[in-house]
Amino acid sequence: MRIGIIGTGTVGQTLGSKLVALGHDVTLGSRSKGNAAATDWAERSGPGGRAGTFAEAAEFGELVIVATGGTVAPAAVELAGAENLAGKVVLDLSNPLVFSPTGELTLDPVNTDSVGEQLQRALPGSRVVKALNTVTVTVMVDPDRVPGEHQLFVAGEDAEAKAQVTALLGEFGWPAERVLDLGGIDAARGMEMLMPFWIRLMRHYGHADFNYSIRTAN
Repeated sequence: MRIGIIGTGTVGQTLGSKLVALGHDVTLGSRSKGNAAATDWAERSGPGGRAGTFAEAAEFGELVIVATGGTVAPAAVELAGAENLAGKVVLDLSNPLVFSPTGELTLDPVNTDSVGEQLQRALPGSRVVKALNTVTVTVMVDPDRVPGEHQLFVAGEDAEAKAQVTALLGEFGWPAERVLDLGGIDAARGMEMLMPFWIRLMRHYGHADFNYSIRTAN
């Protein structure tokens, strides 16, 4: 598959490298052409990796991943161009984290809206799926770093799009039965609101190699 990634940070590069290793063709997109991080990643990735702008990554991908910070994701998607994303699955794994000068964490948006919903409103011709935002990036691409049957969540309006994302997660090592469908894109609110709790857990454990394991009576 051709996959575009919007964002050149650690998350975008780690996902891009995993996807290239799995045999996909990836364009890592940045705000401006010639971005040093994207160019360096492409040079290290071999023939399966390319560097481009947000718009070039969006146009290239059959599926496009939003891997920027959540507070800047809508602006990044606007630069990518709704016309380049029309009809495509857009996988949003961002979190709208806002840190005060003293380190206090808040979210923006929160409770009555989410980044996932913002992106779906901005891209009415695309199929936005929220997923992967509840684990650190190394666990995203290597779930066996955490022992046991821990879960991921997906949310979105289009069942076929969620199935396509679930299949891609399977390539990362997440069995379909461990991917919980929470319903429409408004479920992204709760998924994003897990992040302050996740940060507390990270500080408690002193590392990020953990995840949620949901247990039910039946």
